[in-house]
Amino acid sequence: MSRVHLAIIGGGLVGASLALALQAGARARGWKILLIEPFAPGDSFQPSYDARSSALSFGTRQIYERLGLWQGISRRAEPIRQIQVSDRGRFGATRLDAIEEGVPALGYVVENAWLGQCLWQGLDAEVVSWRCPAEVTAMQPLGDGYRLTLNDETLVECDLAVLADGGRSGLREQLGIHVNQRPYHQSALIANITPGEAHCGQAFERFTDDGPMALLPLPENRCALVWTRAGMDAKRLAELDERSFLDELQGVFGYRLGALRQVGARHLYPLSLVEAQEQVRPHLVVLGNAAHSLHPIAGQGFNLSLRDVQSLADGLLAGPDTPGDFATLDAYRERQRLDQDLTVGFSDKVTRLFGTAQPLVATGRNLGLLGLDLLPPAKRWFARQAMGLGTRPDLQGKA
Repeated sequence: MSRVHLAIIGGGLVGASLALALQAGARARGWKILLIEPFAPGDSFQPSYDARSSALSFGTRQIYERLGLWQGISRRAEPIRQIQVSDRGRFGATRLDAIEEGVPALGYVVENAWLGQCLWQGLDAEVVSWRCPAEVTAMQPLGDGYRLTLNDETLVECDLAVLADGGRSGLREQLGIHVNQRPYHQSALIANITPGEAHCGQAFERFTDDGPMALLPLPENRCALVWTRAGMDAKRLAELDERSFLDELQGVFGYRLGALRQVGARHLYPLSLVEAQEQVRPHLVVLGNAAHSLHPIAGQGFNLSLRDVQSLADGLLAGPDTPGDFATLDAYRERQRLDQDLTVGFSDKVTRLFGTAQPLVATGRNLGLLGLDLLPPAKRWFARQAMGLGTRPDLQGKA
């Protein structure tokens, strides 16, 4: 039976980022890290019109810069120069601008496949080993770690197990970790589109009585669409022919980017806010969507997870020679509690506030959007939240 210092269950973007954040310190300490992942990463990046993407905050750029990865990632990272937030059919609107914030970009949109490729290529095989394709079917707590059973019946023991296997984590449930779940009774329709005019690095967040939508800039003058609608209506939109879909989207979004020309494959994701009631136990950390799964409209989920990754890595490398002691893990949880509470609260409240058609609430949020434009401190707070800098020291202008 093999034994490693850390077993990261889930080698996706969050799991691979943790391995990278740890690997230099792990090499110095002689730690061995095992990544266990069911889907094998490809050997090369294959461009695709329909590629899924993530909005990376400016704070996330800074983390990847410290890890020496940003130069590679930036080759296909589309900068967000401006974010326009508006409410359909009402007078409230606000605009966030990178120049006003003193940063090169408010954030970046990167295809997940490209980001994954950059992360996996940065891993040091002497420190980080893969079991892939492989799945953990059972986890047994030991006095000094965990025993993992893999789907080929092999056993692995570890000092620290990190659960990063996504929002529908079966292992989280198996371990008896309960979740708080708040369904939004909506689905997100995700697709890439091509507008008639150049997007010029503009992102749009538009709130309608039927639900919010976001349009984010991508390379090759595509835009990533996240359109939130009630479940059955989202299904109807997904099944429309291309022309009818673009006509309906145009009616809601308007002509800010000219006539919409093309839409790729459409995917539906039911939405709910999911938070694990426990994120740490002795020798165990729950990370990424397994710990907190947010509404995609504010683009906060992955960026929060990456701040968790950085904080956890810093704590482990400043802690005992053998990872997994509860004091270190609990201190990490306490450090991240404010950031998580603020980010989850910000994402949830924005979603709920802008997801209602009640006249008084609608009027109030319009005054709020106008207020953001009229009151620089409020607008700055909103911008820092959007940039993933909310509870961090002021890093303005440092690139």
